Amino acid sequence: MVSELVAAGLPYALGVVMLGLGLGLTVDDFLRVGRHPRAAAAALLCQIVVLPVICFGLVLAFRLPPELAVGLMLVAASPGGPTANLYSHLFGGHVALNVTLTAINSVLVVITLPIVVNLSTAYFLAGGAEVGLQTGKVIQVLTIVLVPVAIGMLVRARAPRVARWLDRPARVLSILVLVVVISTVLYGQRNGLADSFGSVGPAVLAFNVVSLLVGYGVPRFVGAGHRDAAAAGFEIGIHNTGFAMTIALGPTLLNNAEMALPAVVYGIVMFFTAAGFGRLITRRDVREPVLVGRTPVEEAG
Repeated sequence: MVSELVAAGLPYALGVVMLGLGLGLTVDDFLRVGRHPRAAAAALLCQIVVLPVICFGLVLAFRLPPELAVGLMLVAASPGGPTANLYSHLFGGHVALNVTLTAINSVLVVITLPIVVNLSTAYFLAGGAEVGLQTGKVIQVLTIVLVPVAIGMLVRARAPRVARWLDRPARVLSILVLVVVISTVLYGQRNGLADSFGSVGPAVLAFNVVSLLVGYGVPRFVGAGHRDAAAAGFEIGIHNTGFAMTIALGPTLLNNAEMALPAVVYGIVMFFTAAGFGRLITRRDVREPVLVGRTPVEEAG
């Protein structure tokens, strides 16, 4: 009952968190993404092309059963989401870039996810059924991400003192939401947790770690700044596993509980690996400060 209540209330809680993120953003933050598009272009390339290729290689290397292989490919094809924005906010990433990438990926997934999943089912499953993607989930993601952020930005523009006053409570709420989500997932999966991790855990962990590193490393390689690369790392490494589970379990979609298993395990693992990744990248000797109540200092490149 508690898990059901948390699941029902989570979109609203994430909406409040996204409003808090909007309190720290200005229009110029988004314009900066356009002026320095390297990180955005690199992240989109990783999300759409590089990750599915890496995931396919790992699936073959770990010799996953067909249904689990398709399930992990489904995770690779799923977009980032509000949780990626939240981690970026907590660890000093360029949140405006996260919001932009989440919005773009949530639209592109209508095309990219069916391609990846249909190719995967054709390869791993004899006569695998094709899957299309309803726009309802896409609209839900965009609503949770964009509308609260826009409201927060409006408050900052019209009442900056109120925005500064709300900044600390918003950060505390962000951490609280993370703790509740992690606790709920662990509690809900407590009975079959060992079996789930035993069957698909190593492949999920490897894919998650590689995703975080690729998401950070590729933008840095093409000359993006640390904050932009950090945002891209979280966006690439933290997938919308709820979205993936919906596709796997949907009666009009894949309708296969075993295919949802990689998303369940990934949804647990990513909270911890992302926290470790955030700690790692914030220990850099030279990093850009995150200023409250001002536009962050722009990093060259």
